[in-house]
Amino acid sequence: MTNFTLSSVIAELSKSENLFVISGITRGIEREALRIDGKRLSQKEHPKEVGSALTNPYITTDFSESLLEFITPAQEDAAKTLNQLNDIQKFTLSHMGSEVLWPVSMPCYIKSQQEIKLAYYGDSNTGRMKTLYREGLKNRYGSMMQAIAGVHFNLSFNEELWPKLALYKGESALDLQDFKSRSYLGLIRNFKREFWLLSYLFGASPALCQSFLEDKSTPFEFKKLGKGTLYLEHATSLRMGDLGYTNSAQSSLRVTYNSLEEYIAGLTQAISTPSSIFQPLGDYASESPKQLNANILQIENEFYSPIRPKRNAARGQTPTEALQDGGIEYIEVRALDVNPFSQTGISEQQIHFLDVFLLYCLLKPSPRLSWQAQRETQANLDKVVTNGRDPELMLNQFGQNISLQAWGKEIFVQLADVAQLLDKAYNTGKYSATVNTLSSWLENSELTISGRYLGELIASELDNGEYALQLANRYKETMLNGNYKVFDEEHMSGVALSSLNSQKDIEQQDEVDFTTFLRSYFEK
Repeated sequence: MTNFTLSSVIAELSKSENLFVISGITRGIEREALRIDGKRLSQKEHPKEVGSALTNPYITTDFSESLLEFITPAQEDAAKTLNQLNDIQKFTLSHMGSEVLWPVSMPCYIKSQQEIKLAYYGDSNTGRMKTLYREGLKNRYGSMMQAIAGVHFNLSFNEELWPKLALYKGESALDLQDFKSRSYLGLIRNFKREFWLLSYLFGASPALCQSFLEDKSTPFEFKKLGKGTLYLEHATSLRMGDLGYTNSAQSSLRVTYNSLEEYIAGLTQAISTPSSIFQPLGDYASESPKQLNANILQIENEFYSPIRPKRNAARGQTPTEALQDGGIEYIEVRALDVNPFSQTGISEQQIHFLDVFLLYCLLKPSPRLSWQAQRETQANLDKVVTNGRDPELMLNQFGQNISLQAWGKEIFVQLADVAQLLDKAYNTGKYSATVNTLSSWLENSELTISGRYLGELIASELDNGEYALQLANRYKETMLNGNYKVFDEEHMSGVALSSLNSQKDIEQQDEVDFTTFLRSYFEK
C-alpha cells in the first residue's frame, strides 16, 4: 500500500495478530547533573569510589569533572529503567560526601569559567583525546554553556515491527535494514516538525542565575527575581535557545535527514572542512594543543542536535562509520531539560508520553524536509523556548499561521489514537491516561513543567539557586534513606572496581604516542 495514513497503519497494527510488534520498546536514559559543594560548583575530582569515568558503563562525566552523567542499560521495562537510574544516583551520592546533585538544567554557583575543570579520563590516548576534545569545546564556545545539564532518551522499536511495516507499505522486497534506517529518518523529520510540543510540555528552564550570563548582553528583556535570578515570563526551555544547548554558531550547518547518505554527507563535510574561525587555535599537533583540529566540527559528537540517529559503534569505529556500515539502530532524543520535580531527572509520565510521541512520529507519513523547511521548524522552536506559554503565540504550520493551542490540539487527537494502540499492546491504560492529562496543559500553561517551576519559584520568594538547592538536598536525603530497587551496593561497587582495572588495561595497551594516535585517527 503506497497511500497509507496514520489512521490506516494504526488500524492494521491494532489487529490482534499484529499487536505484539508494538510492545517491546527498548529504552535507555542518560541523565546529567552537576556536583554542587555547599554553594559552589564542586572543585573535587571525580569520586574514585564510583569508578573510572572512562570505562564505568553507568557513571561517567560529560564536559567537566563536576558534570556527572548517569546511564541506564537499554531494556524494555520503563519502571525498571527509572529504578536503575535511581539506584545509580543513590550509589553516587553515597560517595560524594557533602556534595549534592543539581536538580535543574541551568547551572548556578559558578563565579567564573575557570572553576569549570575539564573532565579527566586518565593517561591513555583515548582518555587524553576525550579531554582535548573538551578543551576544544571550551575554547570554541566557552565552558559555561557546557555546564548545562540535560536528559537524553534513547529508544528503539521491536525488531518484529519492521517486516510488518515494510509489508504493509509494499516494501517487503527491500533490504530490511535499509527500510529500518529510512523509517527512523522519517521519525526524525516528523520529530523536528513538531518537537516544539515537547519543549512546551517538558521545558524546565524558564529561569536562570544571573552568573550564567557572565555580564554578557542578551537580546532578551529578563525580569528579575530576588538578588540574582533572571526569568522570562512565558519561557519554557532557555536551555534549548541561543543562550544554551543549541549553539547558534552551528546554525549554518546543512545537516539534513532525507536519507542516511545525505545525513552522513552533511556531518562528514562538517568534520572535514577547515573553519577560518577556529584555525587560529591550531590542532592536536600544536605545542600546547587547544583543540583536536580546526575543522567546523572536531568530531561528530560536537554536532548539537535535539535528536540523532545512532548505532552502537565497534571498537575503533566513529559514529558515522557505524551508521554507514550497519544503518540506524536506535534514536537518541537530546532535547529534554532535567525535570526538577523528579529526583531522577525524568518521570514515568514523560517516558510514556515519549513512547507515544515517537511512535506517532514513526507511523505518520513523513515527506522530505528541505533545508529551508528545517530552518522553519527551528524558528517555531525558538519561539516556544522563549515565549511558549504566551496564549497569543502563533507558529508557522507549513506556511500558515496557527496558534500553539490549535496546532497542539490537532496533534493530541492523533496522539490519542497512538496511545490506544500502545495500551492494547501493553494491556494497560497508562498511555491514554498520560495523553489525556497532558492535553489539558495546552489550555493551562501553568500545568507545564516550566509553568509550575516558575510559579513555585516566584511563590517561594527564593532565588533560583536557593530554590534548586533545597530540592537537591531533599532528593539527596530521600535517595540515601531509601532502599536500592534493582541494583545494590555490592553490584555497583563491583562495577566501579572493574572499571578502574579496565582503565589501567587500556593505558597499558597504548603502543604509540598521543600525536601519532590522533594522526592515525583523523587520517582514517
